[in-house]
Amino acid sequence: MENLILILTLFSLIIWIILLLFRGNFWKADQKLPQVQQPLCNYPNVTVIVPARNEAALIETSLRSLLNQNYPGSYSIILVDDQSQDKTADIAQETAKTLNKIDSLKIITSQPLPAGWTGKLWAMEQGVKSTQQLINPPDYILFTDADIEHYSQNLKQLVEKAETEKLELVSLMVLLRCQSFWEKLLIPAFVFFFQKLYPFSWVNHPQSQLAAAAGGCILIRRNALTRIGGLQILKQALIDDCSLAQAVKLTPQEEEERKPITPGFSIKCFIFPFTSKFYTPIWLGLTETTHSLRPYPNLASIWDMVARTAFSQLNFSIILLGLTLMGMILIYLMFPLSLIWGILHQNVFIMILAILTGLLMQISYYPTLKLYHLSPIWGLTLPLIGCLYLLMTLDSALQYWQGKGGNWKGRTYP
Repeated sequence: MENLILILTLFSLIIWIILLLFRGNFWKADQKLPQVQQPLCNYPNVTVIVPARNEAALIETSLRSLLNQNYPGSYSIILVDDQSQDKTADIAQETAKTLNKIDSLKIITSQPLPAGWTGKLWAMEQGVKSTQQLINPPDYILFTDADIEHYSQNLKQLVEKAETEKLELVSLMVLLRCQSFWEKLLIPAFVFFFQKLYPFSWVNHPQSQLAAAAGGCILIRRNALTRIGGLQILKQALIDDCSLAQAVKLTPQEEEERKPITPGFSIKCFIFPFTSKFYTPIWLGLTETTHSLRPYPNLASIWDMVARTAFSQLNFSIILLGLTLMGMILIYLMFPLSLIWGILHQNVFIMILAILTGLLMQISYYPTLKLYHLSPIWGLTLPLIGCLYLLMTLDSALQYWQGKGGNWKGRTYP
């Protein structure tokens, strides 16, 4: 037993060393939009598409931030009211009227959800089709959620980033709400785990196959959306943001090289992301100024959010699920378990290995805690957090096997 604990503890320590040194510096949380020193000569035309379903509580704040963007070019907003049962559309209309910007907002009532589509993507698709009817179609489309409050310079900075670096897609992981106890415990960890799964520096590297985006804020060239075949290629994707990024990055820009892309999880891509080939450039980063208004006041609300898509992230594979569960136990739970075992059995060597593992965990989590203005003390809860996310992932698989599907805003998807 002692030898087994020693081996597992040493293995956990080695994993953390590898993660810190060889996983794209994911833990540094340093991929952010820079300030552009030289403004653009001409700012392209942008259409903002906002899918909204039952967002009466948040839509005024969100829409006001979009209508008040300090953008030097031309931009307009299309809000797609996705069968809301509250006053989402009325509040949006009144907000634009109050700001005297009624001409900048177009509200579309979504058609009934057709088979094979998720609600959000279907709403986004109708917004895209509406842009095709414009006299001057936009150069860029900004997809954003109805619960995001945008920094006044956000659209300007996104476009400047895309134009100066010739990027086809630019996305921001907005600052999630972190006020309640459960938000402080689990939300920074959600961002931390996302960065570990998709190291942003690898996503942003042109020779890496790894692609990801954050659905709350995605700026995409209209031509890039057309090139990949439109949103219909993603219509059944519950994790639509990463699927969109993958389609953009892996679909060649040259017509003669184009081949069909099937968005989805590729373990080869996650382990060996770099090739000799150059892919379509995209960028994903963090922000401290644009943030989500969506509250997660209790454990159940965060649990449902994670369990809704966790197993689909693993391609519904029982093998990947098993590997994930074993990995979570080794990475997050071996530190406290081996430390307790070492104390009880007075094994100083195992205690030292466990303490070193815990120290690396604290070092890796600190930049994300700093991003959310939380004390480093919260880092001590990472083993507990890992255990909770492990259970959420397992629950996601159980729901899938029970045929419950993903539930979101009153809709359940098979």
